[in-house]
Amino acid sequence: MKLSEVTSILGNLKTLNFQLPDGSFVPSHFHVTEVGKITKQFIDCGGTLRNEEVVSFQLWNADDYDHRLHPEKLVNIIKLSQEKLNIGDHEVEVEYQGQTIQKFGLAFNGEAFEMTTKQTDCLAKDKCEVPTEKVFVSLGDLAAGQSCTPGGGCC
Repeated sequence: MKLSEVTSILGNLKTLNFQLPDGSFVPSHFHVTEVGKITKQFIDCGGTLRNEEVVSFQLWNADDYDHRLHPEKLVNIIKLSQEKLNIGDHEVEVEYQGQTIQKFGLAFNGEAFEMTTKQTDCLAKDKCEVPTEKVFVSLGDLAAGQSCTPGGGCC
């Protein structure tokens, strides 16, 4: 989810809720301790130089049970961050303390922001020779007269 989408949704909310992938919710007394721009420069396994930029929200639970972050307050923090850090309209990544610091993607289900799981992936599959998945065909499914030959992809 891009930052512009988050800001648009926040304008229509009365309360702010974040739901973890397991269905539980971040406690309502959480704070957004950071809104930032993360720039990553790297070379993938195929030797291609890459640049990646995301907007980061860091959520933190405090023992401050009397306060709750309201949507309009988060909008103000985002606007200030855009102004001071020159943040563009990039994908939002959420950091949250679980067993260790976890990073999540972000979606919205109509009521709450959903923290979605992220996966690693090879960005240069065409260059580092990652094998493609083979299609397996049952020999019993071959039509009469058809045969399975080496390199034919059926076995």
